[in-house]
Amino acid sequence: MNRKPIVVVGSINIDLVARAERIPLRGETVLGRDFQMYPGGKGANQAVAAARLGYPVRMIARVGSDAFGEKLRAQLVESGVDVSGVRASPGPSGVAVIAVARNGENAIIVTPGANAQVLPKDVDENVIREAGAVLAQLEIPLRTVRHLGELCARLNVPLILDPAPARALPAGLLKQVSWLTPNETEIGQCLPKAESQDPLRTVEALVRLVGCGLILKRGSRGVYVAGKDGMRQQIDAFRVKAVDTTAAGDAFNGAFAVALMAGKPPVESARFAVAASAVSVTRPGAQPSMATREEVERMLAAR
Repeated sequence: MNRKPIVVVGSINIDLVARAERIPLRGETVLGRDFQMYPGGKGANQAVAAARLGYPVRMIARVGSDAFGEKLRAQLVESGVDVSGVRASPGPSGVAVIAVARNGENAIIVTPGANAQVLPKDVDENVIREAGAVLAQLEIPLRTVRHLGELCARLNVPLILDPAPARALPAGLLKQVSWLTPNETEIGQCLPKAESQDPLRTVEALVRLVGCGLILKRGSRGVYVAGKDGMRQQIDAFRVKAVDTTAAGDAFNGAFAVALMAGKPPVESARFAVAASAVSVTRPGAQPSMATREEVERMLAAR
């Protein structure tokens, strides 16, 4: 079967992960108990999440000319991602410094590096035209994401946007999005002036204003799906022992896109993605934690 690939336009980082009993308070030093380096970046994480589920994925991104650059490309290739659109830029690769508490919660500082050089000219129109869906995030320049939105709208290719890191977004861009996937912190910043502090009311305001589908990620409470056709559905999280919640949202986005490409309706696709996210939090790291299709199916069957 000839399947149109998922195209991911986004970031590639090296994740520097320190684990401690808890995340430090402002101005505080805590003693860590472990340190590891993992391939990461929201874009690369979502690409690997989809590829690990057995779906063809192409990535448009940039890595640095430092020691991390080729290693990050190699990790993507090993996961089954087409990296023909991943170019090298002079200077450092993107870096994320991540503190992980014993209960799996995390705090992250991202330094863009080469991700800041992902420009509109890097987005190959032919690659987007051939895509079944496009995934994007906000760890690359906003002007590139806006260009991507215009391209997807013109070519009638579904765009799934993860609005992270959180920032106000132009209404024009939001109207070009098929599915917006914020968490409860990010949704309040998607618009310059949110109508309410209540995330669910903000969901309704956004869907009403821009007409896109919206999935609100609610952590341990699962997700809330709001279709532009009026459909509303809460999907509860799976009960698992969380080891590291890093990239749980990326696992969701990659799996959601794969399920949509398989022809599943949005609610069923979201349930599949919640299961993939649940698998990912049971082990450490971003890309290493991504689920296989067999693992997701077992999680779904167990419920």
